[in-house]
Amino acid sequence: MSRFSFLFIYLFIFCVSLQSQSENEKIIVIGDSLVGKYLEGESIREVIGNVKLTQGNVFVTCNKAIQYLARNEAELIGNVIATQDSLTLKTEKGFYFGNLRKTKSTSGIILDDTQVVLSADSGEYFFDEARAFFQSNVQLIDASTTMIADELTYFKNLDKSIAVGNVNINDTDNIISADTLTHLRTAKYSIADGNVSIKNLKDNLTIFGEHLEDDGQLKYTLINDKPLLMQVDSTFNTEAVDQNRISIDTMLIKSQVMESFRSETNMFKATDSVMILRGAFASVNDLTTYYRDEEKIITDKISEDASRPVLWYDNSQLMGDSITIYLEDGQIKNLVVNNNSFMLSQNKLFDKRFDQTSSDGINLYFNEDRLERAEFTGKVQSIYFMFDDDVPNGAVKSTAHSAVIVFKDNEIDQVRLFGSPTSEYYPEVKVEGLERTFTLPKFVLKENRPLKKDFLMNRQEGNE
Repeated sequence: MSRFSFLFIYLFIFCVSLQSQSENEKIIVIGDSLVGKYLEGESIREVIGNVKLTQGNVFVTCNKAIQYLARNEAELIGNVIATQDSLTLKTEKGFYFGNLRKTKSTSGIILDDTQVVLSADSGEYFFDEARAFFQSNVQLIDASTTMIADELTYFKNLDKSIAVGNVNINDTDNIISADTLTHLRTAKYSIADGNVSIKNLKDNLTIFGEHLEDDGQLKYTLINDKPLLMQVDSTFNTEAVDQNRISIDTMLIKSQVMESFRSETNMFKATDSVMILRGAFASVNDLTTYYRDEEKIITDKISEDASRPVLWYDNSQLMGDSITIYLEDGQIKNLVVNNNSFMLSQNKLFDKRFDQTSSDGINLYFNEDRLERAEFTGKVQSIYFMFDDDVPNGAVKSTAHSAVIVFKDNEIDQVRLFGSPTSEYYPEVKVEGLERTFTLPKFVLKENRPLKKDFLMNRQEGNE
């Protein structure tokens, strides 16, 4: 055989192969009846009754189809069901684009791939890419979660969803809301951005922020952009964040980074520039760890050279290397200041007079959030201003190994010193006008006590 003949046969076979391949890519539509038409310069076929459309492994049934031959497309009408392997799409009216191997509907569409059920007012599905793009009233449901959004892109083979606009995803532990959210269903991993909130229904605890990463398998959540925690009583509505509606039982925490560990420890951690507010209590520190099951909060400094955590209660200020708060049914029962401890209380009538006590450690005991008793241990030094019926009457400097102060209506009622106590009284004539000279070496008056507006501004900035 000549080389020319061989080349001719090869080209013939190649062209037949291309023609066969092209024919296989054409959609095939059959039904009970078929009517050919020529409309606006285009050949069409109307197929009515028990319509079946096929293209490769894509199979579609409907009541009626209008096939556009040149475009390799078809309009599908009535009880439309498209299948590809284990995937099923249902709608009342849609289109099939053969060249793109894509179907589209604006008449309500449901996707079911046996793993998730995805529905929306409109949507399209790319069969070769195994990708869906749904819009308007989007809902995705699987065995453990429900997600709603304005728009959602679903990658079937990756088991991945990207949701945009008013996103809300619920599982057994949490409700996550955001402007955008990427969710890996099998890995149970979510990344959310913009107006983010994650609410733990069990603890009635909500964390807000601008960026969130949640690992459902590890039960770990990270928020590192404008995080704010609210743990509220049952009467508080987090959807109406209003300064006047924050009750005394609401705890607020703000920081640069927040982490939630929901496994065995059920622990929450706030790091860097931490602020806490709960009723008459407030704190500023570097690191706060909240053990929810134990109802215990620990504030620490992150290094030896870092500032000591500060806690305010009513008109009192406490400082130490670490401060531990013990709660009971949401109320503060006990507060422990460890190492390098210092407490001062500003008189409500004479704001230049500060009762002060420094020691190695402090234990405060509360009843219904009211301070009843303070115990000071180790190297106790104190300065207390004296009054007779609210009339100033000098000051007393004391030292002891330990001390107990009893409070009444949040004011000092009794001071008891133990272990070689010493005291020195200064009459009022030596005190008046010289109050700030009566300070202990550890005296530091902090002016950065957090207010409600400091936390609410965090939410308002995130919503802008």
